[in-house]
Amino acid sequence: MQSPPIDAAILGIERPHRDLLTYYLLAAGAVPPLFPVLAVVLYFRYHTMRYTFTDEGISMRWGILFRREIIISYARIQDIHLRANFVERWLGLARVLIQTASGSSGAEMTLEGLKEFEVVRDFLYQRMRGVKDPASPATDAVPQSGADSELAAALREVAHELRETRRLLARQQPPSDHV
Repeated sequence: MQSPPIDAAILGIERPHRDLLTYYLLAAGAVPPLFPVLAVVLYFRYHTMRYTFTDEGISMRWGILFRREIIISYARIQDIHLRANFVERWLGLARVLIQTASGSSGAEMTLEGLKEFEVVRDFLYQRMRGVKDPASPATDAVPQSGADSELAAALREVAHELRETRRLLARQQPPSDHV
C-alpha cells in the first residue's frame, strides 16, 4: 500500500491543474468560429471544477447555471482507465475515467486535468479493492464496513456450526464391521 503521505496528498487534491485551462483554450481554438463561446464555457467549467477525495469515496462537482455533482463510493468502482490525447500528453495531463456497474457503457466520472494521474489511479485501485496493509497476513483481512462485517460474522457462525455437526456425527457413528 502507498505510504500515508501519498494518501494525504491525494486526499488533498481539490482542483484540476492549471494546465487544464491551457488545454481547454487550445481545444476551443480548434474551432475558430465558436472560440468565444467555447472559451467562456470551458473557462467557467475549469474554475468551478472541484474534486473531493474522502475515506469513503470521491466526488466531483462543476457548473454555474447548471450545477452537477457526482459522488461515487470506492466500493462501487468497477474499473479505472487513463486516457490522454497528444495535447494532454504534451502538457503532462491525463484523464482518469472511473466506471461503475451503472449500466452505461461510458465512464460515470472523469477526473480531468491531473498531473499525478498514475498515483491517483493506483490510489483508487487500492481503495476499490479494500487493500488495508499488505504487510498484514491474509488471515487478518476481516472486512471493516458494517454489511461486510455482518457477512463475515455470519460466515464464521456457519463454519462453527459445520465443525460442530461434523464432530457430533463422528461421535455417533458406530464402528463398522467391514475390514
